[in-house]
Amino acid sequence: MVMDARTGEVLHSRNADTRLHPASLTKMMTLYIAFQAVERGEITLDTPVRISRNAAAEPPSKLGLRAGQSIRLRFLLRAAAVKSANDASTAIAEAISGSEEAFATRMNRTARAMGMTNTTFRNAHGLTQSGHMSTARDMTLLGRHVIYDFPQYYNLFSRRSADAGIATVRHTNRRWLDSYRGGDGIKTGYTRAAGFNLVASAQRGQERVIATVFGGSSTAARNARITELMNMGFQRAPTNASLRRPTPPGAMIGNGGRTIRPNGLVSTSMRPIARPQPEAPTADILLSSVETDVIDALVAETVTAAVAAAIVAPLEEPGNGLLATGEPAVKPIARPSPTASPAPETVVLAAVPQPADVLDPAPAEVVTRISTSGGRHWGINVGRYNSRFQAERVLLQVALNEMSSLDGALRRVVQRSGGFDANFMGLTREGADLACRRLQARGTQCFMIGSDG
Repeated sequence: MVMDARTGEVLHSRNADTRLHPASLTKMMTLYIAFQAVERGEITLDTPVRISRNAAAEPPSKLGLRAGQSIRLRFLLRAAAVKSANDASTAIAEAISGSEEAFATRMNRTARAMGMTNTTFRNAHGLTQSGHMSTARDMTLLGRHVIYDFPQYYNLFSRRSADAGIATVRHTNRRWLDSYRGGDGIKTGYTRAAGFNLVASAQRGQERVIATVFGGSSTAARNARITELMNMGFQRAPTNASLRRPTPPGAMIGNGGRTIRPNGLVSTSMRPIARPQPEAPTADILLSSVETDVIDALVAETVTAAVAAAIVAPLEEPGNGLLATGEPAVKPIARPSPTASPAPETVVLAAVPQPADVLDPAPAEVVTRISTSGGRHWGINVGRYNSRFQAERVLLQVALNEMSSLDGALRRVVQRSGGFDANFMGLTREGADLACRRLQARGTQCFMIGSDG
């Protein structure tokens, strides 16, 4: 299978839909979900992962983890991507989903959301197991998502060696990476049942090609065939082509098929003693701080245009060759809805902030505190954007389009390492679920933010 990575156009295929054993190509999905979990705040790169007996007992290739020891997630990611370590892959799965079985369920839901229609995952490492099957086409699609959905982590797949905490690990396919001009990944795989597999990618100028081989008779034969396919791809791919990024799937968490993002809120809490509140400005005063032409522009623009313009900032520190250490502090920013609602308790500290392109020093903010009484401590997320103003613009557009289910919800922008999250808060669980379903039915990305994860 050969694909123009920029457009997703298939340049060559033969037996691309034959279901075969993927072997360690499986780890691309394991790592994809790990990157997704880090981005969505389910886990951090520096979270210590306690190694289970199950993970420690995995056969080679392995990092050499011992049951009971703790190791940071970042080291497990490096070991799985560079060395193709099976024990590290299982540890990642257990850390994110609690068990490898639950993680495999999430893998399959994510695969379906990507359009991988002929793939079934049974484990996180790819060792031969009944029913654990995929195709060259599906693995090529997965490789494309890895490249474009998480460019900040893609360099992992081209590192010739990496510090994995307890050992320095070496890349499983250094020879091909060193010999092929522009080669920068992605993943090898081998078992007796599968043979020698490889999903490879290379970039030359503006052109990027992905090729996949299943069932090679040896490493040398596999690399020779992948080189032929890559050369064919660069010959057939147009020099200039518009980049059409794949649509990233949502985080497939839980048993109900809903996309839910845990945010660390407690399920129950003692009600705080009431404090005197400053006199809140009227809706007219709040709205007066936003110019009329800005509101008109917000209403006129669609959510789709905002999503297309979003640029997610890299999560990796440039120049040091290491994954970023830790996560920046999250600063929730929101403003109350102009529609009066008795459910949330709002403390207005200042006026509504001006758009991000107005370079005022220390802009005023509105900080919203949501009551956890009455069960209205759920919310929904409608995307992550590259500026606070862009997130505010989307929130206003969505609120105007979905007044019935979002009545009384509070708009809140939360700054994270990858951008600005656009959230509606102060909903019941049923209300958040209904709002997300209605928005998704119209093609708007959405997932629930729930106190019980």
